[in-house]
Amino acid sequence: MRFNLSKLLLTVMFTAAIFAQHNRAMAADDHSMADTKVVLQISDNDPTKQTLVLNVAGNLLKHYGQDQVAIEIVAFGPGLRLLFADNTNVNRIKALAGSGVKFSACENTLTNVTKLLGHEPALNPNAVKVSAGVVRIIQLESQGYKLIKP
Repeated sequence: MRFNLSKLLLTVMFTAAIFAQHNRAMAADDHSMADTKVVLQISDNDPTKQTLVLNVAGNLLKHYGQDQVAIEIVAFGPGLRLLFADNTNVNRIKALAGSGVKFSACENTLTNVTKLLGHEPALNPNAVKVSAGVVRIIQLESQGYKLIKP
């Protein structure tokens, strides 16, 4: 039997790619084993509601502990402004993200805002774009998340 180095190398690269993809998927859902899973909806541009949704996230972290609760804040419609890079809550968002809170920004809303402004607004670096905020909420609910609309 002849040793084929190129086939072996190809197999090793393929296997490494599969493991890397698996590890990225696991990292993306690193709270999959959390006892409590909460998705917080922000669809209002009211600064008081933006503060409230961030307060709720902080209170959940304090109550359950960062390793026992999975929290994702989904922003769409006028609520997307919470995740603009120039929002006054940028430091609070950074701190919450550092504690494991995820932030999802609706691409549908972003597309519409871009049309209105004539350019795409910069998003907070902790925000991850999702195709549609409502769809993201439905996905999370199907994974056992409880929807809270502060």
